[in-house]
Amino acid sequence: MSTGDHCTLCELPLAETAVETPDGTSFCCPGCRHVYETLDERPDLSVEEGIEQLDDEPAEDIPEGYETTFLRIDGMHCATCETFVESQAQQDEAVAAVDASYITDTVRVSHDPEQVGTEDLCDSLTGLGYRAYEKDDPLGKRQAEDRLLYQLIVGLVFGMMVMLNYVIIIYPTYFEHGLYAPPEVAAFMAEMLDSTGAQYFYLVLGFLTSIVLFVTGNPILKGAYVSLKTRRPNMDLLVALAAISAWAYSTLAIFVGDPHMYYDVTVGIILVVTVGSYYENQIKRQATETLADLTTAQVDEARLHNPDGQHQTVSVSNVAPGDHVLIREGERVPVDGLVVDGEGTVDEAVVTGESLPVPKTANKQVIGGSLLQDGSLIIEVGEDADSSIARITDMVWNLQSANHGIQQLADRLATIFVPLVLVLAVVVGTIHFLALGASVSATMLVALTVLIVSCPCALGLATPLAIASSVREALERGIVVFDETIFERLRDVDVVVFDKTGTLTTGEMRVIEADGPTELFERAALLETHSSHPIAAAVATEFAAGKDTPPESVATDGGVTSVGESDSELAGPDEPSPRVTSFESHANGVSGVVDGERILVGNPDLFANEGWTVPESLSETANEVSAAGNVPVIVGEGGTAIGLAAVGDDPREEWDAVIDWLDEQGIEVAVLTGDDDRAADRFRAHPGIDEVFAGVPPEAKAETVNRLGAGKQTVMVGDGTNDAPALATADLGIALGSGTALAADAADVAIVTDDLSSLETVFDLASAANKRVKQNIGWAFCYNGIAIPLAITGLINPLFAAVAMAISSTLVVTNSSRQLLKK
Repeated sequence: MSTGDHCTLCELPLAETAVETPDGTSFCCPGCRHVYETLDERPDLSVEEGIEQLDDEPAEDIPEGYETTFLRIDGMHCATCETFVESQAQQDEAVAAVDASYITDTVRVSHDPEQVGTEDLCDSLTGLGYRAYEKDDPLGKRQAEDRLLYQLIVGLVFGMMVMLNYVIIIYPTYFEHGLYAPPEVAAFMAEMLDSTGAQYFYLVLGFLTSIVLFVTGNPILKGAYVSLKTRRPNMDLLVALAAISAWAYSTLAIFVGDPHMYYDVTVGIILVVTVGSYYENQIKRQATETLADLTTAQVDEARLHNPDGQHQTVSVSNVAPGDHVLIREGERVPVDGLVVDGEGTVDEAVVTGESLPVPKTANKQVIGGSLLQDGSLIIEVGEDADSSIARITDMVWNLQSANHGIQQLADRLATIFVPLVLVLAVVVGTIHFLALGASVSATMLVALTVLIVSCPCALGLATPLAIASSVREALERGIVVFDETIFERLRDVDVVVFDKTGTLTTGEMRVIEADGPTELFERAALLETHSSHPIAAAVATEFAAGKDTPPESVATDGGVTSVGESDSELAGPDEPSPRVTSFESHANGVSGVVDGERILVGNPDLFANEGWTVPESLSETANEVSAAGNVPVIVGEGGTAIGLAAVGDDPREEWDAVIDWLDEQGIEVAVLTGDDDRAADRFRAHPGIDEVFAGVPPEAKAETVNRLGAGKQTVMVGDGTNDAPALATADLGIALGSGTALAADAADVAIVTDDLSSLETVFDLASAANKRVKQNIGWAFCYNGIAIPLAITGLINPLFAAVAMAISSTLVVTNSSRQLLKK
C-alpha cells in the first residue's frame, strides 16, 4: 500500500484528480478507488510487488546504484532453459537478481553497471546455443535463425551421405529372397560387410554421423546438458539419450565385431527433430512478420526551445528537468511536462486509452507519447525527464521477464520417462549379465538397445509439428500466435477482461445524431476542414456539401488564418470561389467567417468563453449527450447557438455476440477503460458483463487484471499502448491488429483482422491444438509400448527400429497436417 503523495493502487503521483477516502487512503483518480474498493488484493503478489520482488528476491537486497537491463535471448524453449540462464548470470558477483522468460525470450538483470556492462552481460549469457543481445538489436533474431538453417544444411548434406550408404549397401543385407535387392547383390553386400576392410567403411559412417550429431544436433545436446545441470529432465534429454545411445552402440559395435549398426537411427532422430524445430520457427517468424507494419509511440528526439528563441534538436536522453521543449502540430510529445506557452488539442489515447482528445493550455500537464493534433505547445520538462510511454514500456518488460513459462506436456512426461528408461536399461543389462551370463560387450549392447528405442523420432516431432500447424492455421484465420504455450495454457478460462476504446468500440469518431439547420451544419463543415482534430474531421465528413466527396483537411498552426493568396486551398471542394474568409483554432473548437457570417463550432465551454448565448434546451441536450458518453458539438452564428451534433465512437458490431458467447461458456467478463464513467454506461447494461471499471490509468489496469486473477485464469483483450501492462499481466494477452507495437509485443496473440469475433476462434484453436499435441504424443508412445519389450527380450533389430520409427513419424506428420477447425 502506498503512502504519502502516491496512489494506493497504481503508485502514480497524486495530481489534480486525486481522491482521498475518510480513512486517509489516497488515489490518483476515481477509477483506482473503484478498483481498490471492489476487488480484493491478491494474497500472493501485487503487480508493483511482482516487478520489484521477483522469485521472492526482496527489492531491498538489490544494492543502491545497481541498474536493471533487459535483454533478448534466443535459444530458450522450455522452463529448464529459464533456470539455466538465470544460474549462468548469477555466477557474476556484480549481478544481484536475474529473471528469464522463455515465453517472451527476455531476461531481466539487476547489476552494477560499473563492473558489468550490457556487453558483458550479453557475453556471459551467450553460449551453449543461447545468444543474448540488446532488446532493440534488429540483427539478433535473424542471426539465430541463420545459425539454425546452417546447422540443418550441414545435417542434410552429411546425413544424406550416411543414409545413401545404408540404402545401397547395408539395408539389402537385412532382407532375404530378393525382397529388397537381387539375391546375388544382397549376398555380395553381406560378404563385403563381413570382410576386414568393412571396419574402415563403418568408421567413415561413424565420422559422418558424428558431424550430424554434434553439429546439427548441437541445440538438442545443449538442451540435454542444461536439463542435467538443472536436474530437470526434458524432451531434449530424451531425444539426445536415444541419439547418443545409437551412436555409442554403433561405435562400440565396430570394435567388438557386431554387425548391427544404428547410425541411421542417430541421423534420423537428429534430422527429423531439427527439421520439425526449423519448420516451427519459420511458421512463427512468418506470423510475427505479419505485424511488422505496427508502429510505436515512443519518441527518440526532442526540439529544445532556448531562451533566445532558437531551437535545437537533441536526443530525448539528453533532455533535462526544467528544459523547454517545442511540440508542433502532428508531433508526439517526447516527455511528460507542463504547458508554459501555446494551446492545442492532444490525443492521449495511446497512453490513457481515452478516445476523446484533450484541450491543453498554459499550466496543463501533457503526457509523453501523446499526439498533438492541432496547435503548438511549449512545455517545461518534468522532474523525471521521462515519458509515460517509456514508463509503460519498462513496466511491460518487467512483467514479461517475470512471466516464467510453464513446463510443456512433453517435458513433463520426460521428467518421468527419462529416469524410468535409464533404470530399465540398467535392470535389463544387469539381468543379462548376472542371470543370463552375457558378456560385458553383449550386456552393454542390450542396455543401449533399450535406450535407443526409448525415443522415436515421433516423440520429438509430436509437439513442434502440432504447434507449427496450429500457428499456421491461426495465421490463415488472421490470428498471430507469439507464444505457442497458449495451446496448453488456454484452458478453463475464468475471466476475460476487455479494454473499451478500440476493442469493444471502433475508436473512430463519427456524428451519431444532429439537430439543427442543414445549411448551418454545411457551413460548420467547411470551417472544420481547417482543423486536424478527429471531432472536426467527423463533422466535416458528415455535413460536407456534396457528401460523396468529403472535404480535405487543411492543417494550420492555430491562430487566425485570413484567406488571401491561398484561397483555392480553403475553398470547398465544389466551390468556384472561397466561402471561408477567416479561420481561428481554439483549444475546444473553431471559429471563422463563412459566407460572410461568423460561425462558432465547439463545446459549451467555447460558447461561454466567447460570450455567445446557448438556449437552455440546447444546454440540456448537451448534458444528455455527455451523459451518454459522447461529445456535444454546438454550432452557432450571430452570437447564438442554434444546432447540436453528438459525436462519439461506436461499439463494434460484433461486441454483443462475443459477450453473449463468453456468457454461455460460463466465463466472467469485465471491462476496463480510461474514459470517464459516462462513456462506459452502455456496457453496464449488458447482462453478460459482470463489472465495468472506468477512469482507470494504464498502471492501474495491470493491477486490476492482477486482482481479477486471484485464484482464476485471466485473459486480457486490448489494442493500445496503455493496455500493454495489463496484457502482460494477464495469464493470456490478446491484442487486436489495429493496436500499437507495444500492445502486440506484450500480448501472446494478436488478431490482425481487427475482428473481435475472432476471439472465439482463438479459444477453439487452442483447445483443438492441445488435443492434437496429446494425440501425437499418444501415437509416439504406441511405438515405445511395442519396441521396449522387444528390446528387453533381445528380439529387436536395426531394421525394425528404422521401419517402426518411420511409421510412427509418418502418423505424427499426417495427424499434424489435418485441419484443426472446420472452415
